[in-house]
Amino acid sequence: MTTGGDRADAVFSALADPTRRRLLSEIAGSPATATELAGSLPISRQAVVKHLGALADAGLIERERAGREVRFHVTPAPLSDAVSWMARVGAQWDERLASLAQSLGGGDRGGGTPYYRGEMPK
Repeated sequence: MTTGGDRADAVFSALADPTRRRLLSEIAGSPATATELAGSLPISRQAVVKHLGALADAGLIERERAGREVRFHVTPAPLSDAVSWMARVGAQWDERLASLAQSLGGGDRGGGTPYYRGEMPK
C-alpha cells in the first residue's frame, strides 16, 4: 500500500526532471499522444515515452487507449498529496520560526502571523 508520503516522494522524483514538467504542462492543457508531444520537444518519441512512463509510475498521468491511439491525461490526486505534504512542512517551519522569534525576544507579531507564508500556485 502506498502512503501519502511515498506518493509525494514519487511525485517529487518525477517532477525533478524539466522535460517531465514540460510534458505534464502540455498534457494538462489537453490530452495528447506520445507522437504529438514529441513534435514539440527536441527529443525522440522513444525518450518521450520513457518520460511519460515515469510520470505514469508516479500516478501523475494515465493512459487511455482509443483505437490505435494511446492518449495521456493528467490525474491530479498525487499532485494534491505533494501539495498537502508541503503545506504541513511549511506549517511546521512557521511554528518553529515563531518559537525562535519568541525565544530571541522578538515577541508576538500580532496574532501569531508567520514570518513567511508562501501561497501555492493555482
